[in-house]
Amino acid sequence: MCGVLGIYGHKYVAQDIYDGLITLQHRGQDATGMVTYDGDVFHMKKGLGLVKDVFRTKNMLRLQGNVGIGHTRYSTIGDGGAADAQPFLSQAFYGVAMAHNGNLFNSHELKKELFEKDRRLVNSSCDVEVILNVFTKALTQQKLNGNVNFDHICNAASSCFKRSKGAYSVVSYISKQGMVAFRDPHGIRPLIMGKRKVGMYEDYIFASEKIALDILGFETVRDVKAGEVIWIDQKRKVHSKVLTNKKHIPCIFEYIYFARPDSMIDNVSVYKARIRMGEKLADQIKKSKIDIDVIMPVPDSSRTSAMALAQKLDLPYREGLIKNRYIGRTFIMPGQAVRKKSIKYKLNAMPLEFKRKKVLLVDDSIVRGNTSKEIVRMCKEAGAKKLYFASYSPPVKFPCVYGIDIPTSEELIGSDNSIEDIRKYIDADKLFYGTLKNVFDSCIVKKSDINDLCMACFDGKYKTGDVDKKVLQDVSESRLSEKACGSVEDSFDSEEPGDEQLTII
Repeated sequence: MCGVLGIYGHKYVAQDIYDGLITLQHRGQDATGMVTYDGDVFHMKKGLGLVKDVFRTKNMLRLQGNVGIGHTRYSTIGDGGAADAQPFLSQAFYGVAMAHNGNLFNSHELKKELFEKDRRLVNSSCDVEVILNVFTKALTQQKLNGNVNFDHICNAASSCFKRSKGAYSVVSYISKQGMVAFRDPHGIRPLIMGKRKVGMYEDYIFASEKIALDILGFETVRDVKAGEVIWIDQKRKVHSKVLTNKKHIPCIFEYIYFARPDSMIDNVSVYKARIRMGEKLADQIKKSKIDIDVIMPVPDSSRTSAMALAQKLDLPYREGLIKNRYIGRTFIMPGQAVRKKSIKYKLNAMPLEFKRKKVLLVDDSIVRGNTSKEIVRMCKEAGAKKLYFASYSPPVKFPCVYGIDIPTSEELIGSDNSIEDIRKYIDADKLFYGTLKNVFDSCIVKKSDINDLCMACFDGKYKTGDVDKKVLQDVSESRLSEKACGSVEDSFDSEEPGDEQLTII
C-alpha cells in the first residue's frame, strides 16, 4: 500500500506535491519521492524516510516545473531500499515518469520476459518499473508520428491491463504530451481525480485519497473507474475510456485501516463505514452480557469505531492509550523486529484510566498478534482489573497479493488458530471479532455503485480469478527469502533520509 499523487498545474507545483504527500504519509513511511517537469527537463528527488525528512529547501528549489508526480512508499515487493523508491523515469519516447500504488504478483515473470524477449532491463525490485516498461514498450511500438494521441494511450494502458496481474493505480506523465492515470481492471486500489480553477487556468490532480484534494483546494471530479484510463493532453483536454468490463472490487482494508477517516473511497465515507462497523460490533458485545466499565480505542484508526460502539452501549469512552505522534504506523513497518521494538515507543498506558477497571479495548484488526499481545500486557500492568479486546474486522486468515503486507499464512495468527487460541496468546480476558457480513454491509451504501469488495485476506476468495496455489507459494517464498536476507532492515541503515545520491537533474 502506497500513496500516489500527480498534479498537472500551470505554475511551480513542487510545493503542492509536497503538501499533498504529507496528507498521504499514513499510506507509506519507508521512502518518498517526487519528479517534476519544466517543459524541457525532468527533475527528481527521492530517498528513504518521511516526506519532511527527505525534501529539504535545496531540493524544493531545484524541483521546477508545472507538472509533478509524488509518492510515499510502503514495501510489499522488493527489499524496500532506496533503489525501489518511486517515481521512476524512463528515457523511452520523450521521457516518461511514473508512480503507482499496488502490487503485481507476476512482476518476476514480467521482468524476465521483458529482458529475454524485449531486451529491456528492469533495474530495481519495484514493480512499477515493470509497468513502466510494459507501458512504454506498447507506446513506442505504435505509429506515433511525433505525438501521442488518446488511442495510443489506450493501447498502452490496455497492454498493462493484459500483462500486469494484481492491483495498481498508476499516475504517469509523458514529456511534451500529457498526464495519464489508470486503475487496474478490478479497481482494487483507489484513485480519485480532481480539478482546481486558478484564474484562466484549470489544474488537475490524481491522488490515492480525497484528503489530498481537500487540503490543496481541488474539487472532486470523481473516482477513476475500474479498468479506466484518463488522458489529459497538452491542451488540457480530458479524455477517458473504460477499457475492461471486469467487476469492480475495491479493497475492504482501505475502510478498515489504511485510509484516513476523512477520506472518501469510491464515494463511500471511510468515517461513516467505521461508525457502522463499531455499531454492529456493539450488538455482538451486548449479547455476551459481560460487565464493562469503559471503552478505549487503540489509536488512531480504531477511534471512530470505538466511539460509535461506546455510544451504542451507553458506556464511557476514554483515551487510556496515549500515542507518540512521532512514531509511524507499526502495521506497515518493515520487519517483525522493527515492529516489536516500535510498539514500546508508540503507545503508553495511563494507569489513571485503567486502575481497577474492566476495560474493552477496540482495534481495527489483529494481523500477526504481537502488537495486540504487547498492548494487552501494557494495559494490565497499568492496573486493568479485566481486559477485553475487540477487533471490528474478522480474523485475517489468508495472504494478500494485492498490496497489503500480509503475504504469508505463517505470519497470520488467524490462519490456523481458533478465536480462543488467539485470546490465550494475546492474554485477553475476552476476545471479540467483527463478522465478515457486518464489515461488508458497513462499506456498501446505496449512493455508491460498489456492490462487492475484495476480502481475500478474510475469506480466501481472490476475485481477480488468476491467483492459484502456485502464485501464493511464489509470493510466500519471495517474502521469506527477503526476510532471510534482512534486506529491509539493512537498507534503512545504509542511507540517511534526504541523501542526494538519487537526485536526478
